[in-house]
Amino acid sequence: MDRLLDGFVRFFVRWIPDSFVVAILLTLLTFFLAVTVAGEPPLDAVLAWGDSVWHLLAFTNQITLTLLLGFALANTPAMRALLVRCAGIVRSPTGGYVVACWITGVCSLVSWGLALIASGIASRAIGEHCRRHDIPVHYPLLTASSFSGFVIWHQGLSSSIGLSVASPGHFLEAQMGLLEMSQTIFSAWNVGLVLAVLLTLPFVMSRLHPRDPAAVEPMPDPIGGREERTRDGATLEAEDARPAVDTTAVGTPAERVEDSRLLGAAIVLLGAVYLFQHFFVRERGLSLDVFNLGFLLAGIALAGSPIRYMRIIVEGGRVAVPLLLQYPFYAGIAGLMAETGLARMIVEQFIRFADADTLPLFGFLSGGLLNLFVPSGGGQWALQGPILIAAALEIGADLPRTTMSVVLGDQWTNLIHPLTLTPIVLVAQIPLRKIMPYTFAAVLYTGIVFAIAVAIPVSR
Repeated sequence: MDRLLDGFVRFFVRWIPDSFVVAILLTLLTFFLAVTVAGEPPLDAVLAWGDSVWHLLAFTNQITLTLLLGFALANTPAMRALLVRCAGIVRSPTGGYVVACWITGVCSLVSWGLALIASGIASRAIGEHCRRHDIPVHYPLLTASSFSGFVIWHQGLSSSIGLSVASPGHFLEAQMGLLEMSQTIFSAWNVGLVLAVLLTLPFVMSRLHPRDPAAVEPMPDPIGGREERTRDGATLEAEDARPAVDTTAVGTPAERVEDSRLLGAAIVLLGAVYLFQHFFVRERGLSLDVFNLGFLLAGIALAGSPIRYMRIIVEGGRVAVPLLLQYPFYAGIAGLMAETGLARMIVEQFIRFADADTLPLFGFLSGGLLNLFVPSGGGQWALQGPILIAAALEIGADLPRTTMSVVLGDQWTNLIHPLTLTPIVLVAQIPLRKIMPYTFAAVLYTGIVFAIAVAIPVSR
């Protein structure tokens, strides 16, 4: 295992560039495949790419807000205190890896945006706790263990595909009808699979701890502005040593309004009334916009006042901006794959020899591959969904299982996708190439688990 991990480390350190550079390289690779494999004329391929670059502006804004609002919620004093308290129970390296993975896994079932940020904060909180108490935790592995819990996000409440197929008027309703959440996200099969991952993956990750004590890398900087004395008496201070919120006294009328808890409570109450009406009076379901409103209100409530919440949001800009820069490239890739038929060719090659029992397996594998080019659950479903659902209806495959196979494939390769790794490397302050060897190991393990799950025949 150590030799295998050493090989992973050498490969990723040598060959994996920054996530923005990866987005450009994937764009060029897709263009090459569209011209050489799909037979698209080069100029037409250029136009298909350029016409699509800004197609996902609304969605890009939605997911950036999800990430930003998740950052704000995770950085409120109450949430940070909870994460630090969770870190306090760690007594060994194994405990650190397991707790970090569980924190992100539980958060991912609530919201992918919250999970991405909480994973970084949990890594730093546990890393600092282990540093102060001389627990030899390997920080790259700790960060990767925390992020690995994200692998079940699409099986939770913020599942874009699960929410889509349960919503009246979705674009495939004429073909497949509506699939209730009880058939997908809340099915016994999905719940059992989530539990299987949560109960095994953390311990698999803990087994990757370096055997050589000299190879263990502690967290380089403490979290949260607390100073720490080294053994030679020097003082170390984190780069983020400034407090998350400014607690200095306010005196002017404007400052008192800005820091008013009453003002924050009023807007939270207004939003709470709306959400009550939305769910219980109008009887409408979950959506990305509703999730964002919920996390906005929760963040304001836990921050204490509007101005304190605003300061946290400003800090989150460094996490959200890289997504704003990268997503247009992935929108261009998605448009290029759709317009040239490249996406259809990839999926059709996977399902060419599928029958009713094996279609979900091929859907999972093709979903994992497509996600490397289109790291968006909704965008991927738009490309892959019509082909898989048409095949499922033709050969009599189970529609919920086929749908969930795309869910699993989409979330699976997120573990090694530079775009989804961007937030945690920024929050945890660690180079991307240092954690990817371990997230790649998580991909290998979860790939086996997911493949077995979708390969099990559905009883008829």
